[in-house]
Amino acid sequence: MPFATAVDGVKLSYQVRGGGQPLVLLQGQANEHRWWDPVRPDFEQEFRTITFDYRGTGGSDKPDEPYTTRGFAADVLAVLDELGVEKAHVYGTSMGGRVAQWLAADHPERVGSLVLGCSSPGGAHGIERDNDVRRSLAQPDRAAAERALLELMYTPAWLATHPGPHRTVGDPAMPAYARRRHLAASAGHDSWAALPSITAPTLVVHGTDDVFNPAANAPLLADRIPGAELRMIEGARHAYFEEFRQVASPLVLDFLLGGASRT
Repeated sequence: MPFATAVDGVKLSYQVRGGGQPLVLLQGQANEHRWWDPVRPDFEQEFRTITFDYRGTGGSDKPDEPYTTRGFAADVLAVLDELGVEKAHVYGTSMGGRVAQWLAADHPERVGSLVLGCSSPGGAHGIERDNDVRRSLAQPDRAAAERALLELMYTPAWLATHPGPHRTVGDPAMPAYARRRHLAASAGHDSWAALPSITAPTLVVHGTDDVFNPAANAPLLADRIPGAELRMIEGARHAYFEEFRQVASPLVLDFLLGGASRT
């Protein structure tokens, strides 16, 4: 298993597949790279896909110390440096979209095209999930809470025919302290002031029925990032990229291929 070393010495497990121009895939909060397993093959014919396990997840080190989305972006750079990649296209979903925002804002020379899926600017300008959603996830019955999370990710029709395992509901081997650190990192994200400095061609994608990370965040991002395109996927919830794969993957791939031709 290959590792990159972050600036603070943390070992970061990474994975590379496919060929072509590099494409970094960034997953959601408290998840490791297997988040991308269902759809990663869609991109491997055209791109060299690069994933890594955030600190606290998967095969990476799990220090019990504060994490931030900006710090995760620095970890992405450590992986790219290890691979000798000077510039990559970046597709981040959920918290991965928050990480991608910092990567594009802080290091514009390292990002080709940018795709932000089911993400948010966070902070005072971001639209938070409502209290009913919060309560459904915090209920003491663990099985009920896990079911509530699945129903925020996927439609009932999808769940009825796809019993799992579902790769988007968290790394099961993740220590509890690291899960809390991830939650704090995502909750502390606020990129509003930095978004106008993003120069990479940007596509914002979101499901219209996403209440986990409310769909109203998508136009906020698209309006704040110069020249960004916005695409809403009708009827999709948070895991739009998996359930609505036949719509989402071609949409993202077409955008990225346009970016690849510009690079």
